[in-house]
Amino acid sequence: MRILLLSDIHSNLEAMQACLAEAPPHDVLVNLGDIVGYGASPNEVIDLSRSGKLFVRGNHDKAACGLMDVTDFNPVAGMAALWTRDRLTPANLEWLRQLPQGPIRVDETLDAQFVHGSPIDEDEYLVTLRDAQEPLTYSSVALTFFGHTHIQGGFSKNSEKGVLQPLYRSRDQRDVYEMKLNPEIQYLINPGSVGQPRDSDWRAAFALFDSEAYAITFFRVPYDVQRSQQRILEANLPHRLAQRLAIGR
Repeated sequence: MRILLLSDIHSNLEAMQACLAEAPPHDVLVNLGDIVGYGASPNEVIDLSRSGKLFVRGNHDKAACGLMDVTDFNPVAGMAALWTRDRLTPANLEWLRQLPQGPIRVDETLDAQFVHGSPIDEDEYLVTLRDAQEPLTYSSVALTFFGHTHIQGGFSKNSEKGVLQPLYRSRDQRDVYEMKLNPEIQYLINPGSVGQPRDSDWRAAFALFDSEAYAITFFRVPYDVQRSQQRILEANLPHRLAQRLAIGR
């Protein structure tokens, strides 16, 4: 089975379109949440996302549809969530409310689960190897795919190198990094953020897991950042949300 993994699109239509255009053939698409928030194209991104089959909700999805209090957010994120809520169509608002809480499974024959934050807490950030220790110990599942941090890579248990980090050859072109996984090792893997990377690489990020090859392929693709920024500024969203897209922070 070939599983396409998208996460943290954050209403960035141009980035999502670029990822889908570059995505290799796959059997199923799994969306790891935070479809909306920050960006200026929430309805367009939801409409495009709804063609997928499997989803988990993110914290921005919950905030935008009223399932989470924006007081838990920083002021910029909270403002963007409320702006999104006011502009969602009734159908898209209800669709967000119905998104399931992770972890979910794709296939019972595949020892893998999918969540937004952590298998312990859907809103928990797994940024460092220390953060990853508890979920790696708590869960017996071989593969956990997560998002939320906007940092492509992940963590592994009982291996010499606990932190997984793709290495790319360029900073402005399409790039691919394949990593063979060990069936005897437990992993937490983040495909990266489609719409707002925070690993100092501005390019849109996604990944593909091939269960037969037991390998993860990470992708970075350039997209029309200027158009995404223009949409944010025209929507009178905070300038910071536009500026950060160009630096991947």
